[in-house]
Amino acid sequence: MTQKEKISSILFSIFKYAVLIAAVVIALTPVCVCVLSAFKTNDEYAATSVLQLPQSFLYFENFKIAFTQANMARGFLNTGIVLVVVLTISVFTGSMLAYVLNRFTFPGKGLIHNLFMFASLLPGIAMQVTIYQIMYSLGFVNKLYGYMVVLMGTDIISIYIFLQFFENLSTSLDESAIMDGCTYFGVFFRILFPLLKPAIVTTLVLKGISIYNEYYCANLYLHDKNLKTISTALYTFTGPYGSQYNYICAGVLITIVPILILFLIFQKQIYSGMAAGSVKG
Repeated sequence: MTQKEKISSILFSIFKYAVLIAAVVIALTPVCVCVLSAFKTNDEYAATSVLQLPQSFLYFENFKIAFTQANMARGFLNTGIVLVVVLTISVFTGSMLAYVLNRFTFPGKGLIHNLFMFASLLPGIAMQVTIYQIMYSLGFVNKLYGYMVVLMGTDIISIYIFLQFFENLSTSLDESAIMDGCTYFGVFFRILFPLLKPAIVTTLVLKGISIYNEYYCANLYLHDKNLKTISTALYTFTGPYGSQYNYICAGVLITIVPILILFLIFQKQIYSGMAAGSVKG
């Protein structure tokens, strides 16, 4: 290696690590600000900079206030119900739709594929006026089951995940099962569905995170205080005359805990499912 090549390699390494360090700083700064602010009193938060350390990391009053005044227990309950119902139905409907579209040939199949593609290109917020009118006409506004219907109706990504995975499953499995007297429902539920575990894990992770963090539709369709989700509960401490960011940051840390625990418990399944569900061929 010539001297010029060595210098170029060193400069490239310096640039590479500088970019990585900058990316880490940009990513971690909001997290650090949130953690530091969560342990500050109101007077301390108003008098210090956001990156200044709090007087004590044993000050948990903000967490108590955030949990009680924002009714986060109700938010966790409602969000948990929504997650279980929506994810369960989405997995079954998405996998069955993908099964039909992949394994059967019928008039309009290509049109349905194109419509799914077209729907995925439309921004969801652009259709909310029409969707809200439909929901209001059906009496689904301010109802938890109505909110679930809206979330289940935006399930195009999971359908494409299952479609991709079905392409890797040989049709000989279906043919062998049918020759043994199995029905199409039996083929799907007994033979193919157990093989969809990686795709199911991928769908649960992607859709579960989006539901847990979803705010727009929850704020639009759920007006009752008892119908708060965990994302709308955090907005209790915002107002026209200012926001109490120390309480908001404490609430944010509380919302992170359940997801962090689940990730640590199921990280092996999540990594393997994401890897297997993303490989095609």
